[in-house]
Amino acid sequence: MILIKSKKEIDFIRESSKIVAETLQLVKSYAKVGKTTLELDKIAEDYILSNNAIPAFKGYSQAGSIDFPGTICSSLNDEVVHGIPSNTVLKDGDILSIDVGVKKNGYFGDAALSVSIGDVSEEKSHLMKVTEKSLYIGIEQAKTKNRIGDISWAIQEYVESEGLSIVKDLCGHGVGKYLHEDPQVPNFGRPNSGAKIKDGMTIAIEPMINIGTEEVNVKSDGWTVVTRDGKASAHFEHTIAIINGKPEILSVC
Repeated sequence: MILIKSKKEIDFIRESSKIVAETLQLVKSYAKVGKTTLELDKIAEDYILSNNAIPAFKGYSQAGSIDFPGTICSSLNDEVVHGIPSNTVLKDGDILSIDVGVKKNGYFGDAALSVSIGDVSEEKSHLMKVTEKSLYIGIEQAKTKNRIGDISWAIQEYVESEGLSIVKDLCGHGVGKYLHEDPQVPNFGRPNSGAKIKDGMTIAIEPMINIGTEEVNVKSDGWTVVTRDGKASAHFEHTIAIINGKPEILSVC
């Protein structure tokens, strides 16, 4: 069931999403050669708690895995999403995906970005640029005359035209009262398919794009998703609301 939000509810989601965006920018500023992802996790947690909010990912559970132990998902290079913060030291040439969720006033915000550590290869730079652009191409289609499949197709058409592959085992989602709600928002599909887009919908659009194969595996920790061929992946995400027929990005500072 797709939950349509009132203006007051959207304002709560906007507040949580703003904290998410601020946390992402703070963590990005510290994501340098020599830092560990566990250090970045502590920076994120302290900032979220200082805003009287709750890290949404910490303690989150899913079937067959331990409760997620981190505040952020920190995914390096071939890690697509859900990387667990650790004592791994960031190195020159790495790319790091940072995913943050926040709960405040009973409502969630969710967003992600990928950053380069030091000097990255041209191939990785292209990957990040295409992934980020595909997010905004998808957001443009989130209007009331369209369906969810129009978002999905716009992302797919652009990404594949750039010679990259889309992770099909994972997708975006509704967000608001719960961290994950209906509808699912795939990054591939057919135009004019799926649920109708309506005012009051709040969704997280999040393309996860690979240099090589679209195929992925889950590591033994039960969380970390990695590319099957070991090539790099990138991830960008925004929480948006449909207001007066058009998308508004909520996860901005």
